[in-house]
Amino acid sequence: MGDRDLRVSDVEREHVGRLLQRAVGLGMLSLGEFTERMDTALAAKTRGELNAVLIDLPGIRLVGQPAPAPAAPRYLPPQPRYVSGPRMPVAMPGNVIRARMSSVRRHGVWHVPPSLRLNSLMGSVHLDFTEAVMSTQVVEIHVDDTCSSLELILPAEATVDLNAIDLMGSSVNTKVRSGPPIGPLHIVVHGSLRFSSVTAKHPFGTSWKRFLNGA
Repeated sequence: MGDRDLRVSDVEREHVGRLLQRAVGLGMLSLGEFTERMDTALAAKTRGELNAVLIDLPGIRLVGQPAPAPAAPRYLPPQPRYVSGPRMPVAMPGNVIRARMSSVRRHGVWHVPPSLRLNSLMGSVHLDFTEAVMSTQVVEIHVDDTCSSLELILPAEATVDLNAIDLMGSSVNTKVRSGPPIGPLHIVVHGSLRFSSVTAKHPFGTSWKRFLNGA
């Protein structure tokens, strides 16, 4: 049996998905070509089928090929742990949420760190802050999502800022008041979305409660 006939794993399919994303960013593939090749990669069962979506891309190491010899180490100066401006610290590994063709939900009573980093590939993340325990007034969320969705459920008094997101074939929809952090909770979302969506809204029935209370 040759290498082309060996079965592939989900890890190898995810690796090929990241290579295709990089090819889109470099202008090698159109959005339509990316979608077609991702479908082929997810359905691939052997290395031959998986490598077929990479074979014409220059500088791409095919699945099963040996890695090149590592380059000599070079000195890299320490990187700052804080983003520019008055933002919160960058999320550390314990504050990272990853979704790979999966669904992640945070709801009920859960402790929210000052910053979160979301990395989703063909997944969905649902974050409900209505009963969450907050450690800071402002929560920063850094997104790096591909073919995924993010839904934010916020209390009635909360505000949100979704203006610093880089979009590629994606959408942002908010039904929550934007502006400065004047209430008990302000969510700031920034980062990159590729063929993904972000939605910020209040729990179901919030507008009716405001109407009945004369707000």
